[in-house]
Order: sequence, then C-alpha cells, then structure tokens
Amino acid sequence: MGNRRSFIKKTTLASTGIAVGASAFSAKSYGNIIGSNDRVVLGSIGVRGRGNQLLDSFSKMYDDGVRIKTVCDVDTEFLEKNVSLSAKNQKGNKPGTETDMRRVFEDKDIDAVIVAVPNHWHALSTIWACQAGKHVYVEKPSSHNVWEGRKMIEAARKYNRVVQVGFHNRSISNVMQAMNFLHNGGIGEVFMARGTCFKPRDSFGISKDSTPPSSLNYDMWLGPANYRPYNEKKGHYNWHWHWDTGNGDTGNQGPHQFDVARWGLNKLVHPVKVQSMGNIFGVSPQECSQETPNTQTSVFEYEDGKLLEFETRGRYTGGEANMGIKIGNTFFGTEGWMEINGSTWKAYKGRENEPFAGSGMAEGASVGGDSSFRTAPDSKGHFANFIDGVKAENKNILNCDIEVGHMSTVLPLIANIAHRTGESLKFNGEFENFIDNEQADLMLSRRYRYPYIVPNKV
Repeated sequence: MGNRRSFIKKTTLASTGIAVGASAFSAKSYGNIIGSNDRVVLGSIGVRGRGNQLLDSFSKMYDDGVRIKTVCDVDTEFLEKNVSLSAKNQKGNKPGTETDMRRVFEDKDIDAVIVAVPNHWHALSTIWACQAGKHVYVEKPSSHNVWEGRKMIEAARKYNRVVQVGFHNRSISNVMQAMNFLHNGGIGEVFMARGTCFKPRDSFGISKDSTPPSSLNYDMWLGPANYRPYNEKKGHYNWHWHWDTGNGDTGNQGPHQFDVARWGLNKLVHPVKVQSMGNIFGVSPQECSQETPNTQTSVFEYEDGKLLEFETRGRYTGGEANMGIKIGNTFFGTEGWMEINGSTWKAYKGRENEPFAGSGMAEGASVGGDSSFRTAPDSKGHFANFIDGVKAENKNILNCDIEVGHMSTVLPLIANIAHRTGESLKFNGEFENFIDNEQADLMLSRRYRYPYIVPNKV
C-alpha cells in the first residue's frame, strides 16, 4: 500500500493544496457503537432527483429506528419540499435544513449521511464525512475519477467508517440468486459478460452563461470542479453530460450493469486492457452543450483472457437477448448462457431456446448436484443493509462496501479515458495506473479547486 501511495503522489495532479481535514470537525467517538435498539440519525446531502428518492426511502424507515435529522442542499429551492416529504414519512418529525454539508458533519447527533450529490462531489463529501466520524451511503459511481476513489477507501479504513456504495443490485434477492447460480457453475465457466445501457436521451439544448439563481450557492455546487461561469444547461441533472462534473451514461446508469458484469465474472481484480469507442449521434453540438458520448462501446480484457463488454446506446434501439434487455446483463459460459433483465433472470443450456433455470423456477435439474441457487437469498434491501452495517459499525455486513464499489466504478472511468485518448490502453491494476501512457495517467485524477481539494493524506 505504501508503494501505491507514493507512486500515485508522483503521477497525479492532486498533490496541490490541503483539504478541509478531520481537525475541522468534531468527530464522534469511534468506540461508541450504536445499539441495535437505538435510532440511527441521518443527514441527507443532495436532495434533488436521486437524492429525493433516497430521502423518501430512508425516511420511510422511521418505524425501523431511522430518522432524518437534517436535509442539506446547496439550492434552497429544493429544501422545503423535501423537508415536508421527510416529516410526512416520519410522523411529523420535521428535519432541519442546511446548505453547507460541513455543518451536517459537525453535528454530533448525526451518525451517518446519505450522499446524493453530483459525481464530482462524491469523493470529497465521503472523505469529509469519514473524517468527522460519520458513516456514509454514497451513490454510484462511487467517485468521479480513479485516484479519488482510492482515497475514499483509505479514509473509510483509517477512520473505521462503514461506507456503502449505491449499487443496489447487490441487495436484490433474484440478482443475488443469479450470481450464486453463475458462481456454482450453472452455465459452466463464464468467459464473457456483457452489460447494456440503452436509454434514449433527447437534446437538452444550449444556453448562454448567466448569473446563478439566488437560491443556489454556485461556488459550493462547483466544489472540486474547475471554475466555469454558471450555465443552466450545465447545472442540475445536465451535469452528467459534461466531463468536469459527470461521466456520461457509461458512468451514470452504466455503473449498475458494470457492477453486475464484474460480479458475474467473479473478478476481484482490475482488467489489464481496455478500449472504448463512441461519439454523439443525433444531437447537434450547435444545439446542445453535451460533451460525453451518447453511443459508446467498451471492451475489457482480464489477465486470464476473459472479457467484459459494455454498450451504451443513447438513441433509438431495440433490446437484446430473449427478454429484449435494454438495461441489464448477459453472461456466456462454456455450457450455456444467462440473461438478467432487472431482477428477472433466465439461463439456457447450449443451443436450447427454453430456459432450464431462472428466477421463480423452483423445479428442474440441479446444477452440479446443488439446487441451493433455486432459493433466492433473503434480502431486506440495500438501505436496510446499510443501516445494519451502521448499527454494528461493521463493514463486513455490507453488500457493497466502498472497496467493492470502487472496483466496479473503475471500469466505466477507465473506459471513458480510453475513449477520450482514442487509444487501446494497458492497465496496471496493482498501482491503478496505465502502462506507458502519460496522457491517460493524467486523467486518473484532476486539478482540484481550492478549498475543495481531495487530499493526498486523508
């Protein structure tokens, strides 16, 4: 680990500046383990879009010992609506509000935070939270770039915090069952996985730079990103399609399927090669400020020769496989193949067209004498799994610990680097850098804007 740290310090741009560190916060005692009968108190950071959905879900766990104490967003326009939503779910228990996440981290009553801010904020907000003694549920992708993802792991381990990444497939019973089936040799040796993200996106338009609305703390919204004038077409939600703040659909919806693909291949290491090609089709650059491709094909090779394919289609298309999969996965093995569409899965032997195994199929031949895969694992869901981990202060309870989430997040991140450099790249998984490609290495991190700096030493 020491070699990796020293190497990354020398090969990234992130060595300038000093982050707001642990000394800026009043951390809880790490020995204060939350009892199973105590209420877990949460702060919800970022409450628009996906953040609104997470806030709704966690506040509905009020009867299960969870309470949202504070709702935080840099845009006050979205605060009151979400406070009312939480209060309704919490039987009238109304959260307070903040516009600066650092005030949430300072609150000693808060045990954990939900992070649903734009991608470029995921790492720093998680690191600050860990330094302040808070556990973290962070949305996918876990980080905006590879280097800062590793810093998130280091922070979680140093401060002994539970950090769950929002790859919710990890806690869906039928998907867990499908993975057990693959890992037990259900279709023989799995040699290739294919993930798909077919999600038509229309042009969101273009506008001139302007003055931020009075409700928005624009400096805080930009945070670690390079300064740019406010532009309404590059802000809320549209940040996904600009490189400084987002990672395109390959790094937006895509990470869910990248995670399932890697999980099915049972790969606990990084690939050794990556190539990715793509472009923006059907959307004119004169009519839309989008920078990320809406059509992209990526291929990864592991050291043993196994392959992971991923395709992003942002225009009009049909689905794939027998179930017409648009957002899902297909796995290919030496004895057959398997498809997953949402939480439904089916497996086929050889050239047969009828499935011999799948979700909801309790009867039929066992696999290698083992029929245990036919019973879907009992899962309370991803949010409940996180709360269980927080109560026990035990990362081993988590279905998607930060290191698991990081391994899957790296895939779309390095695919985008391959696309942007236009080269087939070799990747050194041990040091998380590219081999003999300085241009690609520079994209493993970024220049952070003071004072929103991800530190070398967390």
